[in-house]
Amino acid sequence: MRSMLGMESMEGLRFLDLGCGSGIFSLAARDLGAEVTSIDYDPQSVGCAKELRRRFYPDSAGWDVGQGDALDVAGMTGLGYFDIVYSWGVLHHTGDLWKAMGNATNAVCDGGRLFVAIYNDQGMNSKIWKRIKRRFGQLPPPLRKPYAAIVMLPRELHLLSVSLVRDGGRSYFRSWTHYGEDRGMSRWHDLLDWVGGYPFEVAKPEEVFNFCRDRGFVLESMRTCAGGLGCNEFVLRRTGCLPGAAGRQADPVDPTLRTR
Repeated sequence: MRSMLGMESMEGLRFLDLGCGSGIFSLAARDLGAEVTSIDYDPQSVGCAKELRRRFYPDSAGWDVGQGDALDVAGMTGLGYFDIVYSWGVLHHTGDLWKAMGNATNAVCDGGRLFVAIYNDQGMNSKIWKRIKRRFGQLPPPLRKPYAAIVMLPRELHLLSVSLVRDGGRSYFRSWTHYGEDRGMSRWHDLLDWVGGYPFEVAKPEEVFNFCRDRGFVLESMRTCAGGLGCNEFVLRRTGCLPGAAGRQADPVDPTLRTR
């Protein structure tokens, strides 16, 4: 987060974690001094983020957590404006990527930043993955794990063969036993998350850039997945208002509008 934003501190800034998941990046932003608002559509994610807040900031000062929907225009508007709107790997799972992107851009104050990560459009490969993911959700729950294992088997065999040639397989097997040290989760659950991640939408880097440019943003930083499978990351700054729009200031919002 510090690397992409080019910031060592967020002291005095308002930070929206849109689709906060576990809340781990909300915690990072709070540790950097930001006043954080965390929202997620999933009640279990909200509960996890609240637990992180309870453990590390028990007085909840400067960190609000609640349920919300990136597609809810009224709900998003009620949150006010933010210096940083952060949504990593979330908006492409809402079912309406560009509406969600529009709501995210609307939440950024004048001079503020939008930090998003969106799945890369790989053309036909992305269309195939979309069908795979949709089928996962259509299967009865007992069949989903076997289906995911079958889907990922060719990729895993390829990774194993490369590792066998390179280092006798050590790096591959280590990726299973030490995965949590890097990602905070098991590799198996990460694979399930990938195969089952539906709704699933993708965008080319230029589509994200053009969408935000037309809404008064300039690109500050970008990191792509080099045309491969994964997310492209963007940091964009709002340079001003849209024509005829009122100024967007990240002043503290009415407490009655805050999520809890």
